[in-house]
Amino acid sequence: MTDESASGSVSRRQFLTAAGSAGAVGLAGCTQSGSGGGGDGNGGLSGTIDIAGSSTVFPLATAMAERFQTEHSGVNINLQSTGSGGGFANHFCPGRTDFNNASRPIRPAEEETCSENGVTPIELTVATDALTVIVNNDNDWVDCLTVEELAEIWSAESPPSTWSDVNSDWPDQPLELYGPTDASGTYDYFIESILGEEGPGHRQDYSATEQDRTIIQGVEGSENAIGYLGFAYYSQNTDSVKALGIDDGDGCVEPSLETARTGEYTPLSRPLFTYAKQKALAEEHVAEFARFWLENATSQEIVANEVGYVPLNEEDQQAQLERLETAIENAQG
Repeated sequence: MTDESASGSVSRRQFLTAAGSAGAVGLAGCTQSGSGGGGDGNGGLSGTIDIAGSSTVFPLATAMAERFQTEHSGVNINLQSTGSGGGFANHFCPGRTDFNNASRPIRPAEEETCSENGVTPIELTVATDALTVIVNNDNDWVDCLTVEELAEIWSAESPPSTWSDVNSDWPDQPLELYGPTDASGTYDYFIESILGEEGPGHRQDYSATEQDRTIIQGVEGSENAIGYLGFAYYSQNTDSVKALGIDDGDGCVEPSLETARTGEYTPLSRPLFTYAKQKALAEEHVAEFARFWLENATSQEIVANEVGYVPLNEEDQQAQLERLETAIENAQG
């Protein structure tokens, strides 16, 4: 992988645009080495950390990695945006990465695959997201969708082909849909919260991508488009697309950090995770990065202002740190 640091002069908006399109980034320190912690004379750590998984968590992981490497220039962090499921299946559970970011919990089948390969996943909650439904800025017929309307639009059972098929007051224009692939945790969470696990499933006649920036571009480019993605990418593109409120039976609620924090934005508020490989925590540079992430998970500046998610509160942070320290002790003992 090409090693490429995001310049401090580059805005988070520009970085999300570039990284969201590329799907991978190498955040290299001044000194590189193979896996295995050691002194480097700058922060005392060196080695490589490999991270794959959720595109939703990707910008948060990137922000943490950038700051960690400011203090530990000998640590090389490779980040890939593969989708939660793609990360578990192709990278983490086969033992190829040290962390897997995820926008939904690991599944029993994934845990079984990890176990077969000697990988013990340690679940760490790192933030809260408000999954956001977006439409084109020129869409003047809808500002809010009920959960039922949202389910109808995306259901595989008799999927509507026009906006007027959903609501006769809306234009007789074709629905153009953009969203994540079935390797994405966002896709899985959308099915769980909107379509139902036992429902007819998610329609497949839509433009599917692992790159959230592509969803933004697709919706921005067509008056008839609709899509969904993590709040961080919407928050960096508020001039490009319009977010819809969601009515879960108690009136319309717009996605925001505040409505996600209070739990008012239902059912699309969700926890975000990173999963650490316990064996990797035996290496000091990996353990220290995990600690660093959680120690900064309450940061309003990083998590909310820079990336666009809800930070952990101190109680939740302490619970996650205790879980991590237990895993580190087990790995290093």
